[in-house]
Amino acid sequence: MSASASHRPYNVLFLCTGNSARSILAEAILNRLGAGKFVAFSAGSQPKGEVNPHTLRLLERFNYKIGDLRSKSWDEFAQAGAPPLDFVFTVCDNAAGEACPVWPGQPMTAHWGVPDPAAVEGSDFEIGKAFVDAYTRLSNRISLFVNLPFSGLDRLSLQARLSDIGRTPDDAGLKQ
Repeated sequence: MSASASHRPYNVLFLCTGNSARSILAEAILNRLGAGKFVAFSAGSQPKGEVNPHTLRLLERFNYKIGDLRSKSWDEFAQAGAPPLDFVFTVCDNAAGEACPVWPGQPMTAHWGVPDPAAVEGSDFEIGKAFVDAYTRLSNRISLFVNLPFSGLDRLSLQARLSDIGRTPDDAGLKQ
């Protein structure tokens, strides 16, 4: 996993069941924070077929480009011609327990579970807060990820660091 000047950007796939909220948020965040070093994708085991409107509103509010975001199956990334994956992260508990496809090239994997904001019921404020909380948790974890010293870590050490990121306390960075 050593990074070099000639290395293509690392391809990262974020997985969730529905691919409508958390994995889409993670894709957008990494494509912004890791621009040039990472290319992020997202997919679901049972994609909803559309991105959650709260996800899109939040990303627009934070000035993300949302035109290319779509809910899609993880099968797209297990086919010939798919981008070679370097990392695959599950961001919801359901996808973590599912049998994932065999990814060509043996990408590194980790589970970075985040509560599902799309499952929250209540007022617009409560739902909006759940989406902001998910965004913040993912942003914190992705910030840790993009700042790892890739060139100084062997595969085993990198795997340990990736797993540690997934154990970041749920309230890290949420107290303001």
